[in-house]
Amino acid sequence: MVPDVSTGSDTRGLITYLFGPGRRDEHTDPHIVAAWDMAGAPDPGCDPAATYSQLAKRLDTHVDLRTREMAGKKPPQHVWHCPVRTAPGDRYLTDAEWAEVARRIVHATGIAPEGDEKACRWIAVRHADDHIHIMATTVRADGRRPRTHHDGQRAQAACRKIEAEFGLRRLKSGDLTAPRTPTGAERAKAERQGQAVTARQWLREQACAVAAAVHNEADYFTVLQSLGIKVKTRLGPETGDVIGYSLAAPGDTNAAGEPVWYGGSKLAPDLSINRLREHLPDQKVADHPRYVADPAAPWRHTTTAVHAARTALDSDDDAAAQGHLAAFGDALYNIASATTGPRRAELRAAAMAFNRARRSAIRADHQAATALREASKELAYASGEPGGLAIALLFATVHLARAAAKWHEQRGHEQQAAAAEEAFRHLQAGYQQAAAPVLADLARRAPRAATARRFEQDVRAALPDHADRILADPAWAALTTTLAHAETASHKPRRLLAEVGAQRELDSAEHPAEVLNWRITAQPNRRMQAARRRSTISGTSSMSATPHPPATPVATRPEERSRHR
Repeated sequence: MVPDVSTGSDTRGLITYLFGPGRRDEHTDPHIVAAWDMAGAPDPGCDPAATYSQLAKRLDTHVDLRTREMAGKKPPQHVWHCPVRTAPGDRYLTDAEWAEVARRIVHATGIAPEGDEKACRWIAVRHADDHIHIMATTVRADGRRPRTHHDGQRAQAACRKIEAEFGLRRLKSGDLTAPRTPTGAERAKAERQGQAVTARQWLREQACAVAAAVHNEADYFTVLQSLGIKVKTRLGPETGDVIGYSLAAPGDTNAAGEPVWYGGSKLAPDLSINRLREHLPDQKVADHPRYVADPAAPWRHTTTAVHAARTALDSDDDAAAQGHLAAFGDALYNIASATTGPRRAELRAAAMAFNRARRSAIRADHQAATALREASKELAYASGEPGGLAIALLFATVHLARAAAKWHEQRGHEQQAAAAEEAFRHLQAGYQQAAAPVLADLARRAPRAATARRFEQDVRAALPDHADRILADPAWAALTTTLAHAETASHKPRRLLAEVGAQRELDSAEHPAEVLNWRITAQPNRRMQAARRRSTISGTSSMSATPHPPATPVATRPEERSRHR
């Protein structure tokens, strides 16, 4: 059961909508199921003699009194509105049940505490099977305003209890860190325009993807504007520094033809200017080396940082773990933007899903996750996707997403745990798409039997407790090919197996040979490293600091931006 509290100032306009036909004639049999006074509330839905004006006047009596007392100044935002909707698949609720829901919510939110004769006037209107609208005028009979602090959170808590008592689907409890959901008007507008998502949702994805890829605040605004998004900054009166900003999607205007602006914090809590500055240090792009000599380096460094993030989740430092989850959210956007092929859609979906899992009530230590954030930013400048190494990174993200879900679950973060699980499913699907043909090809190119037997001896010597499971794994043949490649790159197979086997325990791995295969794939090529060092000594730099244009962020490709033009 989902309540959605909002406020406004047009009593008559809201009543007209509630009892009207709806935007698509979807309102059937609109009528009042509960009210502050069922006998004294005119019902335009049931009484032909009742009018919208009569009902508005009865609701607004105390507002009008208060207006006269304030010399004609009507209290701002005095109309309180709370649609309450059951979840898909829930049973049908009768009018009497909906009436009880409404009374419990106005009591919980402070609109009309039970037994308070001077409480606000309110009505609950039903015009569909699965929801009601609760409307109130927020001036009490004694002229005071009701105590509605945290009314949305209190309505949510009341709904959780109602779900349990009414046998309805139990929804996840929140912690006030979720981004704002689009309003009904925003959804209706997107539907009229044939858009799959609202302007608010579209802007949120653009801003998150850009924030993940850029290195500083100035680049953040510059890239957003290059994508056709309008940017309006708010400057401090004394310092002239940016203290806030708003964004508007291309072509998204109101009835007057003006851009519809959304403040950064209204898109998502971590898109406020202060939160952005916590993980966007004021650094020049040229300060960050671009791995031109070794295109695989950004992928390898990100894989290493993802493994480190997994270790952080196992620590007792919740602030550091939360910082790594926030950085992992950025990394998923950058991995998706640097990925090609059909699996890119799954990675995009994973990044969008994990957006909810990246924040909680625990304050993040962003400095602890600098390595992961900076390593993944380099993927925005990567010039290619290095085959097996890209899959090794994807494999690491699958396990980190699952660990993130477990971490949130252990701390009671229900919405975040569910979001991390959803991201895990998308990442797993993307990994399977990418890995299956590569593993099959590695198995097809397995070395001859004598070499495989030698590697078997190395496994038994390096990892005796796991050897039988590794050798029985269907990915064993692929692992022998990877070991042969590593040996060619100047690695000692036995020592390498011991090193990668110690990175994390293998007891819980369903396919230990597959795990070892991707861990070894992520190891640097020692022969190439040695050649690069010799080249550096002879005067040829192994890196170039020349900046390259970043890859298009995951949600900002031109064909998608055109939806709002």
